[in-house]
Amino acid sequence: MTPSHLATGPFNDGASEILKSAGLDYTRLAWAKQVHGNTVARVGERGGPFRDGADVLVTDTRGVGLAIFTADCLAITLIDDTAGALSVSHAGWRGTVRDVPGTAVAALRALGARPERLRVTIAPSIGPCCYEVDEPVTRELSATFPDLWERWATPVRPGHVTLDLWRANEDLLARAGVDPARIENARLCTACHRDVLYSYRKGDRGRLVTVAALP
Repeated sequence: MTPSHLATGPFNDGASEILKSAGLDYTRLAWAKQVHGNTVARVGERGGPFRDGADVLVTDTRGVGLAIFTADCLAITLIDDTAGALSVSHAGWRGTVRDVPGTAVAALRALGARPERLRVTIAPSIGPCCYEVDEPVTRELSATFPDLWERWATPVRPGHVTLDLWRANEDLLARAGVDPARIENARLCTACHRDVLYSYRKGDRGRLVTVAALP
């Protein structure tokens, strides 16, 4: 999960070689138009782009790569090896409000996965050290998660808080039945490490890509 010069379609000329080095076939790669929602797209044998908006990609087909693009938002990968079910999803604050983690878990359960078996990784994304939001964001969070949202917010000045999307999504995964001990999060902030990562909030135009596939 390192920076590349891949874009949301078409990919650049080096993409197929990068994927090949990881044992993946570019022609079977799937990605979607990300719209900060919680729509699920199920990916089959052919992979390919989804022109309609979707922020949660799921598959039970081996060898098909699922790709999510980010530049501050979270890319969350969930896998149940026993069931052979995989999800890669995109969650910023809007996706968090729409419970993308819970949506991804539910979509995998429909493919035979069990929450307690899921292994999760959260890619580098903006941390609470750098992510300040205002009242419109906290209003939506408090309305949707009245029992949780204050765990994620630290007041910094009138009407503004720093928001911990890492903790928020970890909490929502746990609420969906995922064992917190099976969640891997490097807590590497994109805004703090622009020498190796891209940050939209810091003005970077590049994107990171997270690709996962069932072996």
